[in-house]
Amino acid sequence: MTNKHGDFIWYELMTSDADASQDFYGGLVGWTFEDSGQPNADYRIFRKDGPNAGGLMPLSKEMQDGGARPLWAGYVGVEDADAAAKKIADLGGAVLMPPTDIPGVGRFAFVKDPQGVPLYVMRGASDAPSEAFAHSAPREGHCAWNELVTDDPAGAKKFYGDAFGWSVAEAMDMGPMGEYEMLKNGADRPFLFGAIMKKPDAAPMSSWNYYFRVADIDVAAAYVNAEGGEILNGPMEIPGGEYVFTGVDPQGAVFSLIGPRAS
Repeated sequence: MTNKHGDFIWYELMTSDADASQDFYGGLVGWTFEDSGQPNADYRIFRKDGPNAGGLMPLSKEMQDGGARPLWAGYVGVEDADAAAKKIADLGGAVLMPPTDIPGVGRFAFVKDPQGVPLYVMRGASDAPSEAFAHSAPREGHCAWNELVTDDPAGAKKFYGDAFGWSVAEAMDMGPMGEYEMLKNGADRPFLFGAIMKKPDAAPMSSWNYYFRVADIDVAAAYVNAEGGEILNGPMEIPGGEYVFTGVDPQGAVFSLIGPRAS
């Protein structure tokens, strides 16, 4: 499938300790890592039994001194990175890093939405489709769901709809927590790719959560607890019979997992 403007095409972990993060997620999700081959850059590509699923990069001392902290960030594919960055700023977001070329990879910008949530926009150098998001069938080690938890769901819907063409396809009533509004990127496409929900009071800030698939959610939870991470909530059952949890890795990046309860 050729990616469409507004599709999630990549996921990236920015971390304070690349080697420790590689060991942690390799054991947790089963990823294998290889160097990207980018000159003068430590950028590692990860995958599990198939196409590339994302990348890992260390935060430099300069970045950390400037306030950068370990973070998972998603890349949204766009037709024109410069135009997308300008539109995001015009819609009330901000450009944190202006459009920049990566030779042989594409042109990208680091931006944030009006609620301060960061993400990337990117126009790849190739039209080859990304399979980082498993849109057609479950695939272990790949992202299965993209969830925005935000102070302003109504404002976020308008912003992302205007920026990328997203629309709400269906909604689930979560009682006092409000509606869980599920998203499509193109009304004629047969899959949902994520959701928008109201930020719970206990959550420190608005954020994107990316759910990576594992074979056994309980094995994953035990691994996190044994290897220096922390589980913030779950595992909890979701509609369809699978389970999810959100945790913090040993370097402080928040992550989410989805999978069955195999035992």
